[in-house]
Amino acid sequence: MPRYALLVEYDGAPFAGWQRQADQPSVQGAIEAALARLEPGPHTIAAAGRTDSGVHARGQVAHADLAKDWTPFRLQEALNYHLKPAPVAIRAAARVSEDFHARFSAGERRYLFRVLNRRARAVLEAGHVWQVQKPLDLEAMRAGAAYLVGKHDFTTFRSTMCQAKSPVKTLDALEITERETEAGREIRFALRARSFLHNQVRSFVGTLERVGAGAWAPEDVARALAAADRAACGPVAPPQGLYLMGVGYPEDPFG
Repeated sequence: MPRYALLVEYDGAPFAGWQRQADQPSVQGAIEAALARLEPGPHTIAAAGRTDSGVHARGQVAHADLAKDWTPFRLQEALNYHLKPAPVAIRAAARVSEDFHARFSAGERRYLFRVLNRRARAVLEAGHVWQVQKPLDLEAMRAGAAYLVGKHDFTTFRSTMCQAKSPVKTLDALEITERETEAGREIRFALRARSFLHNQVRSFVGTLERVGAGAWAPEDVARALAAADRAACGPVAPPQGLYLMGVGYPEDPFG
């Protein structure tokens, strides 16, 4: 059966997450239902990352096996037609080899977390940023983030429900920038790693927010990391500011 890679963008607000669920809407379920309109029968797709409820994506990657030999453009157009009005779009489709796997072939995941740092209640950005009203110290957060980069036991920063076999991961980058937007001051956390633990990014951001607010010193991040204890983690940031921006492969399927 021909295998296709799909580059997917979605607004996570109305979904219970990526993974298909029997009684709640999911991104996987929406795409599989669209595939069933093209080729009758059950479909099961796999994704590079199972994003949680409320988490968005600009560059999620999934793969699907189909019976028909579709041209990538026709497949993309047909899926987008049947996905309406769900807030999900197939940005690209590509024919890939049978040994391509959206999750296991991936060599890198890139996430972005957006914080809107202003007093007035967010209206137009609601559901797409985490609003923090108290001013945040950018340099203090950068100093705290530096302790997290590299290979570590990240037990402190993963959910107790995490199913990963090991808490040891390598964080390749955690860059914190700010920009003035029409909505106000926005602080962006850009993270890159081969793979992430469940709730790892949100745990990082929630902890670093405490540093930026002055409740923690940057060195407290190092102590929390060394504790290897979930109880040492700061508050977990909410999901609506998190975006899966892209997935890297040895060869870009969308080329």
